[in-house]
Amino acid sequence: MERESLDRAVKAGYTRDVISTEAMDQPSQRKAEVSTLFPILDPSSPDSAVPAPTGRPRVKRANRHQIAMRTVALDALLPEDHQARLVWEYVEELDLAPLYEPIRAVEGHAGRDAIDPKILMAVWLYATLDGVGSARQLDRLCRDHVAYQWLCGGVSVNYHTLSDFRTAQPAFLDELLTQSVATLMHEELVTLHRVAQDGMRVRASAGAGSFRRRKTLEQCQAEAEDQVEALQKDLDADPGGSSKR
Repeated sequence: MERESLDRAVKAGYTRDVISTEAMDQPSQRKAEVSTLFPILDPSSPDSAVPAPTGRPRVKRANRHQIAMRTVALDALLPEDHQARLVWEYVEELDLAPLYEPIRAVEGHAGRDAIDPKILMAVWLYATLDGVGSARQLDRLCRDHVAYQWLCGGVSVNYHTLSDFRTAQPAFLDELLTQSVATLMHEELVTLHRVAQDGMRVRASAGAGSFRRRKTLEQCQAEAEDQVEALQKDLDADPGGSSKR
């Protein structure tokens, strides 16, 4: 009997110890203990206010010199009704056989491809309408101006190439440019930036009466001849433009 009573007492004591240990491991009690490690301040208390940072404000500043790659088609950069598109459509219909004959690069033989004369003709025609006669200036426009870039269509040109093309067959190109400018003006498809005697570019604007009286082809022809002649002086004034001089 004494042995049994002892066993029961030992078992009862062991049970109380286990219960006491399990009670200490209850999540509710651990949570309460953890919450006391970092006391939460009362928002209404003055001590809870976070001091405002001091120093120079950080802002995102404009950087227009940052080089960025944009995935956009060249054709999407030019409006559908832009004058450069009309010039290209017109040049595509021209007979430029004399400009193709000197090309030595032919299919089936070695050699670097030549620049399509249509591109160079379109660039010079657009430049003539724009009042540009210098090959160097035209070179810069082909690199920086979207209309000239569109006409080049991704083909790289430089002022030597532009000048060589313009001076290779001067009589043929003078006549072709004159006729092209006159035709486009007569059809009222383009705007001509006239070159004044002092070299200033002046946009040819129509007066109130000119809307009622359409210019004759002869008048357009005379204006085109004056324009081509004036711009030829800019080309002649460039001492290093052509590599064939």
